[in-house]
Amino acid sequence: MTIVTFTVQDGGVSIFKFDHAKGRCGGTLARPASVECALSVLEMEVEQINKGKYMHYMQKEIHEQPESLTTTMRLIRGGACKSKTVLLRGLKDHLKTIRRSRRIVFVGCGTSYNAALASRPIVEELSGVPVTMEVASDLVDRQGPIYREDTAVFVSQSGETADTLQALDYALENGALCVGITNTVGSALARKTHCGVHIKAGCEIGVASTKASNWHFAYTSQIVVMAMLALAVGGDMISNETRREAIIDGLLDLPSKVKAVLKLDEEMKDLAELLISEQSLLVFGRGYNYATALEGALKVKEVALMHSEGILAGEMKHGPQPSNCFSCLSYLFHKHLFCCSKQQSVIQQLQARKGRLIVMCTKGDSASVSVGGSCRVIEVPHVEDCLQPVLNVIPLQLLAYHLTVLRGHNVAQTRNLAKSVTTQ
Repeated sequence: MTIVTFTVQDGGVSIFKFDHAKGRCGGTLARPASVECALSVLEMEVEQINKGKYMHYMQKEIHEQPESLTTTMRLIRGGACKSKTVLLRGLKDHLKTIRRSRRIVFVGCGTSYNAALASRPIVEELSGVPVTMEVASDLVDRQGPIYREDTAVFVSQSGETADTLQALDYALENGALCVGITNTVGSALARKTHCGVHIKAGCEIGVASTKASNWHFAYTSQIVVMAMLALAVGGDMISNETRREAIIDGLLDLPSKVKAVLKLDEEMKDLAELLISEQSLLVFGRGYNYATALEGALKVKEVALMHSEGILAGEMKHGPQPSNCFSCLSYLFHKHLFCCSKQQSVIQQLQARKGRLIVMCTKGDSASVSVGGSCRVIEVPHVEDCLQPVLNVIPLQLLAYHLTVLRGHNVAQTRNLAKSVTTQ
């Protein structure tokens, strides 16, 4: 057992660490070597700390996402510029190495893992490099193969997540190029990786990660950063130029689209009122939105304390279909013109089994997914496919928030949910 004590005196902090396995050192705690550490000053306006017109910090942070995304995208050069590019100075000296990699390995936990999963298709498409996914704890447990020719991308809002840092140490030992994506300047992840990108989504006060500390901004801003990473790595391929410009235009237009989705707040509150007595919520997703389904289910579990499960729509026949969970409410993410016929098939199968359906689709697609008004439809604006998960997750964030409030749980201090800063 290791005991750590903190002593604050005369403006300084002393940290003592004592390991029982190494003896008692004469019955007293042993003082470790002195370490100089600079103080970090959090520069925030009072208005940013106050809840303002909102009831809870979680609600405030959900509605602040347009501003956080604008800050995250500060390094995009687009609009009237002749050359639409992404400037990631933290990666500038390592882009050639990443392009020559044998593979790119995304490593994360929870929401950070989900955001990486949502970004995997566009990173593969633009970089031409195979991308694999690793849950940090599992990678360490099984000592999975990491090679010198690999680029390992570690995603963590806090930059202090213990499992992610252990996986980082393992990758460094194996000689891989290690890239960090974090919201915290000066964190352990930022210090240990060879290079990286700071999200700069702002400080989060609520427990559940929205911006980039646990989930609202985390999920949305991390997806944006990883899309920018894909643009930077694939920036030397002429064949992708049209696609890259379309994505950059979509990124620049994203904050206004997010504001439009936030107008669904009252509609999601009404939906939450219908769900108070439900025991389970099944969330189906496909393609880019499989990660959205996982993330939406995770949020409902974390803060509303309601059983929820994110399911790959293509796997429906191998799991939820035989169980005939007619009391469960099923979400289906219908992406514009992508896997459309397959999604419609899943909708039809669930309807045939008396499933209670709520379908999310892009504006103008409601008629094709809800024939004769057979299910409730939530419409969101259309954006470039790789950015659609940013918009699609927001109604689920709102739903999780309203479910938490209506079910009488503490939004500010959710039971058994710790901040993502779990240090070693």
